[in-house]
Amino acid sequence: MTITAAMVKELRDTSGAGMMDAKKALTETNGDMEAAVDWLRTKGLAKAAKKSGRTAAEGLVAVAVNGGKGVAVEVNSETDFVAKNADFQKMVSGIATVALGVDSTEALKAASMNGKTVETVVTEAVAVIGENMSVRRMAAINADGVVTYVHNAATDGMGKIGVLVGFSGGNEGFARQVAMHIAAANPASLSEADLDPAVVAKEKAVQMDIARESGKPEAVIEKMIEGRMKKFVAESTLLGQAFVINPDLTVEAAAKEAGVTITGFVRLEVGEGIEKEADDFAAEVARMNAKG
Repeated sequence: MTITAAMVKELRDTSGAGMMDAKKALTETNGDMEAAVDWLRTKGLAKAAKKSGRTAAEGLVAVAVNGGKGVAVEVNSETDFVAKNADFQKMVSGIATVALGVDSTEALKAASMNGKTVETVVTEAVAVIGENMSVRRMAAINADGVVTYVHNAATDGMGKIGVLVGFSGGNEGFARQVAMHIAAANPASLSEADLDPAVVAKEKAVQMDIARESGKPEAVIEKMIEGRMKKFVAESTLLGQAFVINPDLTVEAAAKEAGVTITGFVRLEVGEGIEKEADDFAAEVARMNAKG
């Protein structure tokens, strides 16, 4: 496979590795970006960072709560300009309210809003505003109490990141602090029990390869891995993370002090995991000249 300069640049941006190291990693892994990041980590040439899923789609995440149910809905647009449009915001707010009565994205699209389906409302808005839009996803949470937090709010109840926290114990102020923590720290799951086993297994395999590069005996490596995986789990789970409001405590310990049990959370970020093709203006100009 041909390794292009664009691929090398993307890997450098993702991993923080040098140009030659990035190129070698891509060559060794036949251009597989994810495998190349793991190869760099094994050689100690990349930061052990979460892969930065390049977020490029625009739009808004809206949150809404009714009693013990909270919902977060992501509606995408092509540009940030439309996300700031009052009509678009009004539509997104209405969609979030409708979402309180359904349990899936497909059900939301088919649900009634002002006498039409949500999907029809969005399609008609595309014709008026002149830009492609879509209801991408929704997530819901049910608990004794639900609080919301919106980061980079465009208007009330919607912005770039929407968080829901389900809790019991009645301390709403503390639960809102946890919601702010989630927006900043982006935990992968509530606790170790909820972590994706495939993610844990992959991390362990990478850490084993890193440890073996040191040339230490297997018995020593096992001990090393035990400590590293414990750290990985703590950093990846909400309850295990150091609480941003008081880093001396984990979120779990801080919740216990506050008399609160965190039962679940949702965090949606606009464009998360969507890759947008970067325009190569030089290539475009070259093509235009060639046509001329």
